[in-house]
Amino acid sequence: MKTDTNISAKKSWAKALATPAAEFPLTQLSVKSGKIPDGLRGSLYRNGPGRLERGGMTAGHWFDGDGAILAVHFTDVGAAAVYRYVQTAGYLAEEKANRFIYTNYGMTAPGPAWLRWTKSVKNAANTSVFALPDRLLALWEGGPPHSLDLQTLQTKGIDNLGNLDSKFSYSAHCKRDPITGNIFNFGITSSASPKLNLYKSDCTGKIVQKATIPLKGISLVHDFVLAGNYLIFFVPPVRLNVLPVLAGISSYGDSFDWKPELKTQILVIDSETLSLVSCGETDAWFQWHFANGFVKEDGSVAVDFVRFADFQTNQRLKEVPTGETRTDAEGSLWRVCLNPETAEVIAAEQLLDKACEFPVVPASEIGQDSRYIYLAMYRSDVDIVAERYGAIARLDTQTRNLTIADCGENRYPTEPVYVPDISSEKGWILTVVYDGNSDSSEVWIFDSDRLNSAPICQLELPGVIPLSFHGTWKSA
Repeated sequence: MKTDTNISAKKSWAKALATPAAEFPLTQLSVKSGKIPDGLRGSLYRNGPGRLERGGMTAGHWFDGDGAILAVHFTDVGAAAVYRYVQTAGYLAEEKANRFIYTNYGMTAPGPAWLRWTKSVKNAANTSVFALPDRLLALWEGGPPHSLDLQTLQTKGIDNLGNLDSKFSYSAHCKRDPITGNIFNFGITSSASPKLNLYKSDCTGKIVQKATIPLKGISLVHDFVLAGNYLIFFVPPVRLNVLPVLAGISSYGDSFDWKPELKTQILVIDSETLSLVSCGETDAWFQWHFANGFVKEDGSVAVDFVRFADFQTNQRLKEVPTGETRTDAEGSLWRVCLNPETAEVIAAEQLLDKACEFPVVPASEIGQDSRYIYLAMYRSDVDIVAERYGAIARLDTQTRNLTIADCGENRYPTEPVYVPDISSEKGWILTVVYDGNSDSSEVWIFDSDRLNSAPICQLELPGVIPLSFHGTWKSA
């Protein structure tokens, strides 16, 4: 681990997280510059921790903040936005008490250690969103999803998707097959016999098929990839030390051990039957997010993801709520090619040698060979240990050309979201930018083919949107 001990002044991004975000009702947005494209019709949704403090106490990890959803609706009369906290049972109870009550990923419940094991884990509903035809899901990998109204973001409650046991988790990174419309997801059963639970839903979100695969230990599996007819999981060599958690003396996040000698396990699953095709292992690494996967002409599978050398990324993210990051732990974009019949890695190469995260491809190209990958990056010549991402970019995987949109000093974009134009083959990139210069947030719209040009439209939001995790688009 590399640590910079000379950092003292907080960077501008810290202001976005310093105070709990304020909700705002559906509000027509003012155009700061440019014009909303005529073919941009639908809704942008984003999820992230909106509150990282209660009763003078800071959350233990960035992952602990209460989920708050931003919706931006684009119609023929302009754009309107609404921002609301997900009304989970934990949020409502802590809001009433004005203090933290529950255990979470990076913190233990207040009170005597011998009583903490009796406290439930709060479903923060803060990681991602997934739009179904009639509702929006707020996702968090440690429990079931919450259902919200697509327009108003009113919380409807826990959603069992027709067939999800209330004790089971439904992770934050659903994958929708653009060809079949089927939706895939997973959850981990953390027990003496850990399991990977697989779910297939129809286009309405109803779970129509389940499967269970045993795991060798309790690891941290945040994401997976759909690649043609396969679901691919990389299980990193991270293992939960259960006893301190059960004893109430350590949080989950502080109880994961990095064990590189266990290597990274690869699971290849048939997306039709949800059965295990093959299982293998390879070099030790960690990853949070995948960009995409696809089957190549020779039958091998290519998987693109952001690869970290180890698990120090967890410490770096733990530091975010304090407003100062000191741990140097960044990942870069890699492609691994494997034989799906054996799960053996055939080749591994670094696609981009720059620190990056939040890789995405157009939703219509998930599971297929997609030429462009969009991601978040740092601005050039900044101290990446102390800063957060200040640019978004597009990587051409064929030419390796990188097109960067530098958002400017003290401006911090979120994960880019690709949006198709409803009237042409054009596409747009949407991101929510926190401007530390004016302590405000905006929606920026870029031409996906001219990402290094100025945004074609900037919309002013009524309040500050804290740095968030993941978003999605639902066409009108």
